[in-house]
Amino acid sequence: MLHNQIKRDIKQCYENLGIQLDNFIPRRAQNYLVAEIAKTLAGEYHAKHRMLVAEAGTGIGKSLSYLLGGIPFALFNNKKVLISTATVALQEQLIHKDLPLFNQIFPKEFSFILAKGRQRYCCAHKLEASCVTGSDQQVSLWEEKPKKSDLELLKRMHKALESQKWDGDKDSWPTAVPDRVWQQIVADKHSCNAGMPKHRSCPFSKAREHLEKADVIIANHALLMADIELGGGIILPEPEQTIYLIDEAHHLPQVARDFSSAAASLKGAANWLEKLNQSTGKLAEMADYQKAGRFQSALNEAISHLIPALRQISAQIDPALFNKDGILRFEHGELPSWLEEEAKGCKEASKKAAKSLGKIHDLIAERVKENEISPRLGDQALAESGFYLQRLENLEKVWLLMAQPNKDKGAPLARWIEKSPDREGDYIIEVSPLEVGHRLDQLLWSRAAGSVLVSATLRALNQFDYFCRQAGIFEKEATRFLALASPFDYQNNARLVIPAMPLEPQAQQFTNLLIKTLPEYLEGEKASLVLFSSYWQMNQVADALKPLMKKNRWELLVQGEESRSLTLKKHKENCEKGKTSVLFGTGSFSEGLDLPGELLTNLIITKIPFAVPTSPVEEAHAEYIESRGGNPFLQISVPEASKKLIQSVGRLLRKEQDSGRVVLLDRRIINRRYGKALLDSLPPFKRVIEYP
Repeated sequence: MLHNQIKRDIKQCYENLGIQLDNFIPRRAQNYLVAEIAKTLAGEYHAKHRMLVAEAGTGIGKSLSYLLGGIPFALFNNKKVLISTATVALQEQLIHKDLPLFNQIFPKEFSFILAKGRQRYCCAHKLEASCVTGSDQQVSLWEEKPKKSDLELLKRMHKALESQKWDGDKDSWPTAVPDRVWQQIVADKHSCNAGMPKHRSCPFSKAREHLEKADVIIANHALLMADIELGGGIILPEPEQTIYLIDEAHHLPQVARDFSSAAASLKGAANWLEKLNQSTGKLAEMADYQKAGRFQSALNEAISHLIPALRQISAQIDPALFNKDGILRFEHGELPSWLEEEAKGCKEASKKAAKSLGKIHDLIAERVKENEISPRLGDQALAESGFYLQRLENLEKVWLLMAQPNKDKGAPLARWIEKSPDREGDYIIEVSPLEVGHRLDQLLWSRAAGSVLVSATLRALNQFDYFCRQAGIFEKEATRFLALASPFDYQNNARLVIPAMPLEPQAQQFTNLLIKTLPEYLEGEKASLVLFSSYWQMNQVADALKPLMKKNRWELLVQGEESRSLTLKKHKENCEKGKTSVLFGTGSFSEGLDLPGELLTNLIITKIPFAVPTSPVEEAHAEYIESRGGNPFLQISVPEASKKLIQSVGRLLRKEQDSGRVVLLDRRIINRRYGKALLDSLPPFKRVIEYP
């Protein structure tokens, strides 16, 4: 049961909210969501499985809801709160707006902090070593010879860190840091740890100290997955002591899939293995030959197997088998027998290499701690061995997954080879799971003290089933599900127009039809957004309509021609000056784009956003469903299109007083069997269906 003190705290928050915010009007849906979150976390619906999945429409105020329902419960029960998001924009909103407000209205003190992964911080020692003139060890770790500008940048960063004008966070450096530079100084788990004297005051160690003291932690889905893949409680608090508030939850399954995937190049790996082979004697010497000799021998033996094996695999691949996109996918995840045998050998060799180098690395660390070798030499050796150890662990993961036999139950792994876009004649071996639900359930949901998953779009075709399969929510009867409609007046403030289009989007002449039709639906509208299915089609239409736009004095802003922020800034300035402004965008403009009021009154969607299964993972997933007698189009494509279409139309009304229209130039929504389900899943717009 929910403790009376928690109820009083939540009630006090509401009263204080009315004082803090002018014209604050309590919303029934928001109040209900707060109460359901608190009751779920208190175990009123299920004592052990404390999980709520809520689709909360735009305008409900979901972030304030989960703060009100989650933080009072967590603090009363001495639990940590972990808020995980998919986008930087939402993290910034929470850090700079929502949590400071909640801190003012909550009757008790609490602290909050933004958490970042180790890879966002530099290693102070690596940075110092990289600035040492003539440091051969450091230069040897660059894939290409560093530019003069790279070395100058490192010196400026070192000076700023030393003078405490920079905290070592990549995101707080005033300019973009090239990846090739950052990789030389990034903190890593092998060479950067608080047990080493030089690393006790490293930027990441300092950040971790603050993290451990905070009551509420804001992270992204990638960091959450990184932590639970390590076992949980390594970077973030332990799952058993944590209340998880997962916002933008519809992104989590894809992030989880990415984290369970692995990739490595063949020639690229052979090249760095050769460099490692040349360094093993030096590293073994630093670790003490007497103790490290057998590990060096095992490491050299494993490398002597891997290098020729990787080159042999590369030589045996038939270039004629690749498709036009440079991809060779293995149907049903089944490798040809020759590659299956090579994969087994590479798995054992990479495992042996990683284990052996790990032992050498640990021996060096021990000698540094015992002052048997100088910290300067020891730290250089640790940086080098840590660099190669990370690469070996990735290589081991790739070949472990490639060699893993398909299971009798469940989906197989997607396995494919891709021509390297960066290195001519090289190939990339890639592996990915098709379904990650069981992994999420095992590592997170079954261990968490409580979980709240929210998003404006979680349902597909008005059902939670598709999301539950993706996210591993198998305890459906024990899980609390809510679908809360937006408070907006869709019937009176917006209409959905389906024009009488003579062609469907798959027709060859559809792009020409768009060029002819769009001006009619842009005429008389001051602020328009047109969403396209592809960059190619968007650019074709834009090029064709630019003369007309210029003639009508309409300003056309096309995604990709300038940065997203500058494009949106220009659009806002046009609207404020009363100019006609037209935005052209693709799928990424259908989510996370906030143009309230007069900034958007006319939204045009050129087609239902069906994703073409062109990626190896999507193709493999469709193949798996077909093998089980299913229909990939109805089981994957239609539910995904439903979610994306809801997200797209959600760009129009952002506040209760907003108004406008959505124009969908795709007749399939009314003349195909699946169209009715798609239409019925949209907000209750006033519908205007035009007929020839």
